[in-house]
Parts: sequence; C-alpha cells; structure tokens
Amino acid sequence: MKKIISYLMTVMFIFQLTAFAQSDELDNVLNDTANYIMDTLKNPEVSSIGGEWAVIGLARAGIDNKTYYQDYYKRVEEYVKKNSGSLSDNKYTEYARLILSVGAIGKDPSDVAGVNLIKPLDDYDAVTRQGINGPVWALIAVNSKSYGSVSSAVREQYIQYIIDAQLSDGGWSFDRNAEVSDPDITASAVIALSQYKNNMGAVEAVDKAVDYLSESQNERGGFSSWGSESPESGAQVLMAICELGIPVDDSRFVKNDNTLLDNLMGYYSQGKGFSHTRGGESNQMTTEQCMCALAAVKRNEEKRNTFYDMTDIGKIADEPKDTFGLPNKNADISYKNIIAQKTFADISGHKNQTEIEALASRGIISGMTDTEFKPDATMTRAEFATITVNALGLPVKRDNPFNDVKEQDWFHDYVSTAYAYGIVRGVSDTEFNPNGTITREEAMAMVMRLSGIAGMTAEINENEARSVLAVFDDYKTVSDWAVTSAAYCIKEGISDGSEMTVKPKEYVLRAEIAQMLFRMMERAELII
Repeated sequence: MKKIISYLMTVMFIFQLTAFAQSDELDNVLNDTANYIMDTLKNPEVSSIGGEWAVIGLARAGIDNKTYYQDYYKRVEEYVKKNSGSLSDNKYTEYARLILSVGAIGKDPSDVAGVNLIKPLDDYDAVTRQGINGPVWALIAVNSKSYGSVSSAVREQYIQYIIDAQLSDGGWSFDRNAEVSDPDITASAVIALSQYKNNMGAVEAVDKAVDYLSESQNERGGFSSWGSESPESGAQVLMAICELGIPVDDSRFVKNDNTLLDNLMGYYSQGKGFSHTRGGESNQMTTEQCMCALAAVKRNEEKRNTFYDMTDIGKIADEPKDTFGLPNKNADISYKNIIAQKTFADISGHKNQTEIEALASRGIISGMTDTEFKPDATMTRAEFATITVNALGLPVKRDNPFNDVKEQDWFHDYVSTAYAYGIVRGVSDTEFNPNGTITREEAMAMVMRLSGIAGMTAEINENEARSVLAVFDDYKTVSDWAVTSAAYCIKEGISDGSEMTVKPKEYVLRAEIAQMLFRMMERAELII
C-alpha cells in the first residue's frame, strides 16, 4: 500500500494506509467514527438508519458501552410490543436486521418481549416476497449464531433461490431480469453464501461473484452504483471480502495502487464521520455503513470471527427466563440458556447441523473432541442419560439401585438423576448396563418419558400405536415394550419416519439423538 498521506483541506482527511501503520490508523478512525456516532445518535431507534446498523457496527467494533446498548434494547422491546410482534407483512428484512442487532449486543432474538423474531424467517414464501434481499438477509441473520428456529430445509431453499438469481456476469441485481449486476446486492449475496463451503453450487456462485466484483472495481479502488461512485457500495464489498477472509490488499482488489480501504478513507473527515460524496457533508447512513466495514477489516486483520459470525459473543441471555415451557412441566426443570456458541468441523452441511449446534451451544450435548461431533457414531446408555438430564437442567439425585453404576463413575450422578425422574430404567432390577450402546427403540422410550416430564401429553393407546406403526415395513420387529413409545415419537414428529422403517434394534446415531432431543424440546417450548 501507499505511505500515509495526511493533509488538511478544510475538515477532510484522506488516508492512504501502509501495512506498517494500518492497524494504528484503523483503530484511530474506528474510535473517532464510533465517538461521532454515539455523540450524534444519542438514542438509536428501530430503523435502518439511525438504529440497527449503528448498534451492530459499534458492537462488532468492540465498543464497550453497555448503557447505550441496554437503552437501545429497551426501545426494541417497546417497538416489538407496540407492533404485537409483527414487524412487516412484506419486508422480512425488518426481522433480519433486528436479529443481527439484538444478537450483536448479547441479547436473545428468539425472546424479545416474549416474541421470537427468528421464527418468521422460516416462512419461505413470505421471506421471498420482497425478492432477492429477503433470502439473502434471512441467511445472514439466522447463520450469525446457532439459531434453531429456521429449518435446514428452508435454508437450503434460500441458498438455491440466491444461486438461481445470479446473473450471467457473475453478480446479482435487485431486478432478476436486469442485464447488469449491482455491486451492493452482489456483496450481500456473497456474505449470505459464504458459510456454505460444502455446497458446490454456493461455492461456484461465490467464485463467480468475486471475479465480477474484482472486474467492477474502478481505478480509485471504489465501486459505482446507480451511475456514480458510492462509498456505501464500497463498504459492502469490503465487508464481503473480509467475510471470505480475503486481505484488503489482495491483488484482485487493488486498482492503480488503491485498495477498497484507501477509497473509503477518501470519504472520511476527522470528527465528522463519512460523507456520501468526497468533501461533502457528513451522512448518517454512509457513516454507519463505513463503520461496519472498518469493524470487518479490523476483525479480518486480527484473525477474529468475521463481522457476521457472532458466535464469539457468547452467552445470549443475561438472566434465566422467568416463564418457559408447558404449564404441566415438572417444577424442577430449568431453562437452558446459550452458554457459548458451538459448532464442529464435521457437521458443516449436515442435515442435523442446526439441531446439533443448538444443543451444543446450550451445554446439552458435547462433541467427541473440541472440533469433531462424529454425527454417525453411536452413543452409550450412560451418555444418553447424561444429555437427557442436561436437556431439562434437573437437580442432581444420587441414589440408584444399580450395581454397575458406582459413585466413582463419571456418569453416576447423571444416571441416578435420570432414574430418579423416571427417564431411564435398568436392563434388570440391579443392572443399568451404562456402557451398552443404545438402540433406537431404547432411545424412543426414554424420549417419551422425557416428554411427559416436560409437560407434554406423553400418552398413546396400544391400538392407536399399532395403527401408527403398521405403515412401516419393519413394524413387527419393534419390541412389545417399545410399541407405544416408538409410535408416540413418530406421531409427534420427534423421530424421523420418512424412510418408512423404524429400525428399532439398530443403534441410534449421535446426529439422530440430537434431532430427537431438539424436536422434543422445541415442542415442549424448552428451546426456541
């Protein structure tokens, strides 16, 4: 990069950052811009300008101002209450934007004044009603953390919608019939698809888009939208390449020795934020968008989570929920807040990725290692007892009648607790067989009992049970003692019966267990 050129023309400073000075200069501009935003925007509201993007940018830049964020969140709650939880009938980006801002400040978008802001994004038809922006921002929002309210199937539909909307030049436009792409929405689409590295369609689409963006960059390092150079478009592209882990000085995005960051600095004035035109008046929207871009660059340089990967924020809910679950649940059940966002390298693209991440982030289920979940591995009876106790947050009980569950065993308290609450039973009066591998019918029996404790009506008569199972090719192989529980789990959608086989005697896989447990907890309103 060029050496820093800093000169004063009235009130405008233009920075050309060297690799040596870039980090310090970036911090200075970030802090100055943050102070400008907080000074001029004392009370951010629910709004695309003067609201969410200011809060998101400040939070992702690491600006510590808890009072500012808390006051904003109170206004969000008031807004949600005022609108009875319905933010828009046609623009579901309203939900996506709030999900991002609420999540960025460590709050839970699945419970804002009692409203789940994530769930509406599970409605494919409603989200795509506004065109490409809907699915793009839905994916960015729901993937920012391990949110479980949007199914994997719907996410796949959004991915395909975006891929199908790509134009021949490699970019995207708000108008699917356009002949020329727009760098702004193209950058947003790249961000949306960037997490799907195991989806070859998404990977190819991103590669084409990067080529398009590189070719579209002008000689000053910027981008034009609607016929003129736009710092907002440049900021969005800068965020996209950072989301991909591409350095600011990557040769594909350096034109005439100018990087995207160099170009952006041409719109900056010390103490006044950013302007929409060079040398023009400060502009609130431009300043907020550029603040977000600077935060993205800083995170990219420091090898931290990307701007939109908010799994580094940790605990979402500061306090346990006061009201949760079904009315008839056992009073000993406690709500499981997200402790720290968690994923595993071997579940990327897995059909049960959402369920696994949701449970792991709440400390309900663990990986085989820090980086591997082993979704196709089996589970022991002791391990299954452990996750059922974790799922309900039950208090520890220490008495059990089993000779093979001893006090020194790591699983002693879990098995004892699960037994005390009637979740598990022994293979005999005195043996539990803790190291035995759990079968599908054993798992379904335990989950049915778990459902009852969680307040669900865990009942089904034998005639109805046999009627439910009769459509499955192998229904006669279900043990007599497991008929009702197998039928119950299938009827309630807890166990997947799409293959038209029950496979009761087969060992249940870890991914299948995560799916069953997640679905039961969701139906029991113990997880949102």
